[in-house]
Amino acid sequence: MSERHEVSGRHEVTGEESALLDAMPADEARAALQRCCGSHRWVERMLGERPFGTRARLVEAASRHWNALDPADWDEAFSHHPRIGEPGRVAAGAASAAATASWASNEQAGAARSADDVKAALAEGNRAYEARFGRIYLVCATGKSGEELLAILRARLANDPETELRIAVGEQEKITRLRLEKLLSS
Repeated sequence: MSERHEVSGRHEVTGEESALLDAMPADEARAALQRCCGSHRWVERMLGERPFGTRARLVEAASRHWNALDPADWDEAFSHHPRIGEPGRVAAGAASAAATASWASNEQAGAARSADDVKAALAEGNRAYEARFGRIYLVCATGKSGEELLAILRARLANDPETELRIAVGEQEKITRLRLEKLLSS
């Protein structure tokens, strides 16, 4: 029997709850994994490793496969995210766009509750970030206020491209893990 434990205000799945993903037909599992991470290569590698058997093996595989990808795969995953402050605008063609938009909206709730000046500064910062780095500003927004997200964005604009890519990769890994937990607890 599976258990759920409260971790930092969210449920973390344990035990056999990976059985849900393990038992899905391949097409359904593919769509579910694409909701968690938009990299086609990551999804295919995860599908090839099923069954996971345990949550720990699922999380380990997700991290291992994510960190073994190349920058083009990472950029593909990043492109499936809406800009911070625009959670309803998931990239056209993103897998399971409606469900992904719903998750992104919840993840970015702090930005949505921000004052208009913070929202405007986030929009301006998003444009500056994209001009500097050629990709969307990606941050694990769960639990962060609009002010926090803006401060992080401004600090990251000072990074060199290689450092910033590594940070974005780490942020996507956090997002993927949270989304896997959401998937398994649904």
